[in-house]
Amino acid sequence: MSESGVPSPSPSALRRSILVHLRRTGPSSPDDIASALGGSRSGVAQQLRALDSAGLVARTAVRHGVGRPRHLYDVTPDAQDLFPSNYDGLASGLLAAIVEIGGDALVEDVFAARRRQAGAALRARLDATLPAGASLADRVLELARIQDEQGYISEARVNGDGIRLIEHNCAVLDIARGNGAACRAELDLFREVLGADVVRERHIAEGDRRCEYRVVAEG
Repeated sequence: MSESGVPSPSPSALRRSILVHLRRTGPSSPDDIASALGGSRSGVAQQLRALDSAGLVARTAVRHGVGRPRHLYDVTPDAQDLFPSNYDGLASGLLAAIVEIGGDALVEDVFAARRRQAGAALRARLDATLPAGASLADRVLELARIQDEQGYISEARVNGDGIRLIEHNCAVLDIARGNGAACRAELDLFREVLGADVVRERHIAEGDRRCEYRVVAEG
């Protein structure tokens, strides 16, 4: 029970409420937070310590006359990812604006530029991680690890059926469904960084459970 006699929220719910409160009001003391949320000061203080340890809030000391300083808490930049965002909506809106300005040709140019940027970064990562002359299989395995870090839930399968790169999630699905240029750019990107023939055999944007690519060394 809270000090007001109301059942206390779960620790996770209280932490969420604390973060939202700090986001709304700015730096606050444990007493201010407890009063605003109708919880106990001890419970709020406990969750503030947990949030502080996780790097999601930071504490500052503010002196007000004699005596001990007053501690105020506020959210850190690391807490931003916990709040709602609308990146998909922004990206879709930007694409619609690009189409309005320059049509499909400009969209293709934009994704081609993005492909060149991503390709440079991927090649640098592969060169830094793998030894010179690494096999195609090793390059696909490393590419799968990189894509996995980007949210694609990726894996590489190397067996008697050849080499396959599989993505169990599309991290840009709304974009991919709305404009085929995104998926064409990804396919070209894989071909370029692997220096191989890459064929997409399954496609999430077309209703499959995963995107699956067959990778074959160029003859």
